[in-house]
Amino acid sequence: MTPLAFTDLCEMLVREGDLRPTLQATVEEQVAKTLYLLAHNTTNRELAFIFRRSGESVSRHFHIVLQAILGLYEKFIKQPDGSQVPSEIASSPSFYPYFKDCIGAIDGTRIRVKVSQREAPRYRGRKDYPTQNVLAACTFDLKFTYVLAGWEGTASDSRIMKEALNRQDPLKLPEGKYYLVDAGLMLRSGLITPYRGERYHLKEYSRNPPRNPHELFNLRHASLHNAIERAFGVLKKRFPIISSSTEPSYGVESQKLIIFSCCILHNYLRVADPNDELLAQVDAELMNDNVVHEEPPNPRESSEEFRKGELIRDGIAADMWANYQV
Repeated sequence: MTPLAFTDLCEMLVREGDLRPTLQATVEEQVAKTLYLLAHNTTNRELAFIFRRSGESVSRHFHIVLQAILGLYEKFIKQPDGSQVPSEIASSPSFYPYFKDCIGAIDGTRIRVKVSQREAPRYRGRKDYPTQNVLAACTFDLKFTYVLAGWEGTASDSRIMKEALNRQDPLKLPEGKYYLVDAGLMLRSGLITPYRGERYHLKEYSRNPPRNPHELFNLRHASLHNAIERAFGVLKKRFPIISSSTEPSYGVESQKLIIFSCCILHNYLRVADPNDELLAQVDAELMNDNVVHEEPPNPRESSEEFRKGELIRDGIAADMWANYQV
C-alpha cells in the first residue's frame, strides 16, 4: 500500500468508520498494526514486540480497527443494479452483445479456520484441515459485490447459493440480468452455468479452438468467469491471514469479520493502489494451474427456472457461433 493510500484510508476510517485516537495510540498506529497483521499473518505476540505495545492493547486496537473497516461495507461492497453494461464486455467483440446482460461472476473459495475438535468434521471438506466456504460475487474489474462467509467447509456451493438468494440481505438478481457461475451451481435465469460434458477450462483451448457452439460458449464463459478466480487470487496474496495453510489464531466468528474486512480493503485498493504486479503474479499462477478439475454433481433447480436459463444460454451460444463461423 502506498503512503498516500494509507493516509487516505486512515482519514476515511476517522470520517466514516468513527475511528478515534487513544491516549497512547494514534489512528495511524492502530491502522498500521491492523494492516501489518492482515498482510503478514503475524501472531499477536509478534505484533506486540514489533510495535512495543502490550498484547492486550494490540488485540484491542485490532478489533477496533476491524469494526471501523466494517463500517465502510456499504460504501465499497455494492451489488450492481444492471443499469450499465460492464466496460469489459462492452469493449470486446468476443463478449458484446452476447453477454450484455451479464453483471458479474460468482464462485466459492475455502479459507482455513480454527474450530474445536468436536466441530472439526463439519468444517473438513475438500482439505485435510478445517475450512469455511466463502461465496462471493465480483465485477469484471475484480471488485467484490457480495460476500457470504462462515459456512462450514463441507457445505456445497449450491447449498450456500440457495441461502444467499433467500436470506434477509439477499444476493440480488436484477430482472433480465444474470451472473456467470460454474457447473457446481444451478442453471437458472439469473445464474448461467457452462455446458456440462464439454471442454471448459481456458488451458484446454490454448491449442485446440472451439469445435461447436457449446465449446465456444464455454470458452468465453470461462474467460469472463475467470474474474472471480483472479479476484480471490489478489485478495489472498494481499492478505495472507486468509490464505495461510497454518491454523489461524482466531475463531470462526472473528475470521468472518477478517474476511469481510479484507474484501472491503481489496475493493478500496483496486482504485487507490491496484498493484498490477500483484495481479500479474496471480494471472501467471492461474495460467500454470495444472490441477485436474472434476465436473461436480449437477444441482437441481425448478424446471421452469432451468428452462429459462437454458433459453438464455442457448441463444447466446447460437448467436456467437453464427458470427464466429463468419
